[in-house]
Amino acid sequence: MLKKRLMGVVTVKNGWAVQSFGYQRYLPLGKPECLVENLNRWGADEILVQVIDASTKGLGPDFKLLEKISQLGLETPLVYAGGIRNLEDAVKVIQMGADRLVVDALLHANLGEVIQISQRLGAQAVIASLPLSWSGQELLWFNYLKGQLHPFPESLLNLMHSETISEVFLCDYLHEGQERGFETALVDHFPNPKVPLIAFGGLSSAPQLQDLLSRTQISAVAIGHFLTYLEHALQAYKEALFGMPIRPSKYETRFSLLSHVNT
Repeated sequence: MLKKRLMGVVTVKNGWAVQSFGYQRYLPLGKPECLVENLNRWGADEILVQVIDASTKGLGPDFKLLEKISQLGLETPLVYAGGIRNLEDAVKVIQMGADRLVVDALLHANLGEVIQISQRLGAQAVIASLPLSWSGQELLWFNYLKGQLHPFPESLLNLMHSETISEVFLCDYLHEGQERGFETALVDHFPNPKVPLIAFGGLSSAPQLQDLLSRTQISAVAIGHFLTYLEHALQAYKEALFGMPIRPSKYETRFSLLSHVNT
């Protein structure tokens, strides 16, 4: 059985790692490179650094941050998101140490550019970030640049069917930052059952993670600031997921921490 992954997410705004609540309110957590170093040391299967204000400010990728991270000598695969405008940006992101990249605003602005990135770097290097909500009747796709919701477009379905992307970063943006807030209807009603999904947004408890990881379409679960509460929180999650198709904890977990993730 293929192993699934527990991804650590570092959200960056104004150069600082932040705790995000629905991408509307933020609390500073510290230097992003320090959080990345901790996730690498604690045994995350993958680390996503997402710079959420790059596109809204018309900026490109945060290459200075990537340079700092590249000097850490990470053992963990690194994924970068934020400000990727074209093929040139994408290539440079990979050259500066990212193993894969995430596109979001570019899905709204220029699908042709996404296809070019995939053709150059390979589909395995490209993840599509889709902030979604469930209306009770249909999935709605959120354009955070314009603050607008749209029905799931045919163009995205075509992109997924063409195997241009390797995975979808399925973000429950309404519940991001809320404990036990993830809306499983986003997975249940996702229109392409063959595309691997990385679930993110409001994931904080082991039962949530167990439910998602038991679903065939889920390839990974992603957790943000909940991993920063305790030094060994990531290992505690993995210990609580014993028996699931996920890589074991890198370090021995303090059993006193399991109560934090089992509720």
